[in-house]
Amino acid sequence: MGHGKPDLFPGFDTITVETASGWIHCRTGGSGPPLLLLHGYPQSHVIWHKIAPSLAEHFRLVMPDLPGYGASDVPPISPDHGAYSKRTMAATMVELMRILSYDRFAVAGHDRGGRVAYRMALDHPEIVERLAVLDILPTYDYWNRMNRVFGLNIYHWMFLAQPAPFPEDLIAASPIRFLEHTLASWTAQKSLDCFAPEALAHTRAWFCDPDRISATCEDYRAGATIDYKHDEDDMNARRKIKPPVMVLWGTKGIAARVRDPLKVWKGWCDQAGGHAIDCGHFVPEEAPLETGKYFTIFFKTS
Repeated sequence: MGHGKPDLFPGFDTITVETASGWIHCRTGGSGPPLLLLHGYPQSHVIWHKIAPSLAEHFRLVMPDLPGYGASDVPPISPDHGAYSKRTMAATMVELMRILSYDRFAVAGHDRGGRVAYRMALDHPEIVERLAVLDILPTYDYWNRMNRVFGLNIYHWMFLAQPAPFPEDLIAASPIRFLEHTLASWTAQKSLDCFAPEALAHTRAWFCDPDRISATCEDYRAGATIDYKHDEDDMNARRKIKPPVMVLWGTKGIAARVRDPLKVWKGWCDQAGGHAIDCGHFVPEEAPLETGKYFTIFFKTS
């Protein structure tokens, strides 16, 4: 149980690990090679609850809340947004795994967690064995494709990246309404039906915290500035993601707003394959059976 909410991971351990960026809240369980699972916005580690039991039969799962999200510590915001850069978050996740005695591991990330995951693969290629990214394109590509149509589809990138405390104040005026609209609008069915009531209870609880609302906005401010610069530097240097990459996206998700998401990723990777899944943005919750199947096949491949 966590914060008095239903336990969505029975049989899994709950740990809190101190890192240079603060305390990281984490669920762990299963046996086999280590697999780090990173959630996105506006969620927490809870997104993995539907697929964790089957994956735990093959892998040792590590499912943290990213800094500023869920029950992890909230790093301070700053003019350069450095604490919320994906480079800093990736380094924190590498530190977490080293504390847990994993020097090499596979990683999968959904949404913002996917950005942390691919940054980790670029910055620490000797550590990441395999990488899966769920329903995203690289930050560099999203910003460079921003036009009238694409901007309307991902309006939240511009809104959340506005200077503090403008987006924070607007969200805090009605956080549950904003949260539930965001979640529903990114699903294929435009509803909350794919989310377990217990998972929604977890998310509602932490998303009402003003400090965490600010942290999640800072995540997007980093995306519009320092994260873009890091991607741009890699693109200009023709630096590629070295480990094998699997790209999963929902046919009615956000990444599918471009004609061929996999083609975009192949420009960043030495080796990449992928699959479209009949769902919206929240792939692990809208299509858990397909997601679990693709994860098991990909991450068990040596």
